[in-house]
Amino acid sequence: MTATIQSPRSGKPSSGKPSSGKIQPKYRRTGGSKGNFEMLAWLFMRLSGVVLVVLIFGHLTVNLLVGEGIHAIDFGFVAGKWADPFWQFWDLAMLWLAMLHGTNGVRTIINDYAEKDATRLWLKIVLYAATTVIIILGTLVIFTFDPCPVANGVQLPGGFCPAP
Repeated sequence: MTATIQSPRSGKPSSGKPSSGKIQPKYRRTGGSKGNFEMLAWLFMRLSGVVLVVLIFGHLTVNLLVGEGIHAIDFGFVAGKWADPFWQFWDLAMLWLAMLHGTNGVRTIINDYAEKDATRLWLKIVLYAATTVIIILGTLVIFTFDPCPVANGVQLPGGFCPAP
């Protein structure tokens, strides 16, 4: 009984003859339809990560260390911050970058671990839908936030606006 062993380099059975040493690929790498998307996604992750570190540490410094610290965070504090367009755009940039950075990371995990194409498709649809909803709602909250809440003609307590 003679066993035939496949040579990993030549793709042909080992017959005692020296192989050419060339690797016969199972597939060929081509540019495909993705183009530079994966490279740009990789670059985005690195750049957005650096920007997010600055945004988050700025956010934490202002909210937790400046002034009275954590004890000052309430409706009035948020209303005061969001009365300034600078802080609205700061928080908006933090929201958008964090959501896009996280979505790109989860997309990569889905591509790596979802084996079936249909599963991968549905997971990405759910991911992109959730990301879109959160970005839209977060943007609306930041820009439509009313620092002077009024219910039934009465100004609610704790607001940023002075008493009438």
